[in-house]
Amino acid sequence: MSSAPAADHVLAVLRLLARQPEPVSAGTVAARLGLPRSTTYRLLAILRDQGFVSHLVERRRYCLGVAAYELGTAYQRQEPLQRIAGPTLRRLAAELGQHARLSVLHGTQVYFVIEERAPGAPVLVTDVGVRLPAPVTASGLAILAELPARQITALFPHPDALVQREGRGPTTPTELRRLLSDVRTRGYAVEEGLVTPGWTSIARPVLDTQDHPVASVAVTFPAEAGSGLHDQVVEAVRGAADHLSDRLGGRRAG
Repeated sequence: MSSAPAADHVLAVLRLLARQPEPVSAGTVAARLGLPRSTTYRLLAILRDQGFVSHLVERRRYCLGVAAYELGTAYQRQEPLQRIAGPTLRRLAAELGQHARLSVLHGTQVYFVIEERAPGAPVLVTDVGVRLPAPVTASGLAILAELPARQITALFPHPDALVQREGRGPTTPTELRRLLSDVRTRGYAVEEGLVTPGWTSIARPVLDTQDHPVASVAVTFPAEAGSGLHDQVVEAVRGAADHLSDRLGGRRAG
């Protein structure tokens, strides 16, 4: 045991769940790791809240959550993705004269991994390394819309899991599901003034060979620019995201 037993216990729980072919009960986790039940439930609750564990309430079982998947594949996915996406994002920013970015999902947050700034455009909060609640960003909504319904339920099981920004954003899982349905129907996500007042973002997912949304491409532009630029951004973002999906061997989002 190391000098950080709590961390050891968290890692032990994750390793145990990763080895199981099926979801297991908290009692099984406690017995196999030799932990008190109270400690086990506390660890599972923390991991569930952070998205690393999914709690199947009806079955009273636990399994790995989407954040564990994201963490486990982050290096494998992001390094080649950044190499492939870099030139595309640079062309996108130059073509539109607006900020373009590539983002990935980490738990319930969206994480910005590439930010191509257009010359002379104002600096925004969406810089490389910044994380924001996924449901209040176009980048996050574009990715969430392509996840299976069960993963959305695991990430946002109740209203407390949803974080608003400036008092705006979905407040219930039902409202979020409705919003994601609109994104799928439209083919892209829109965010207007939630992240930065006066700015609009358009985003579209990038899919891999398993049709998993590994990232999203987004462009942010002044809301006052009007419908002409809006339509131009939609088409340019669609083309860039679909190009990256093609490069990764995935289908194009609807």
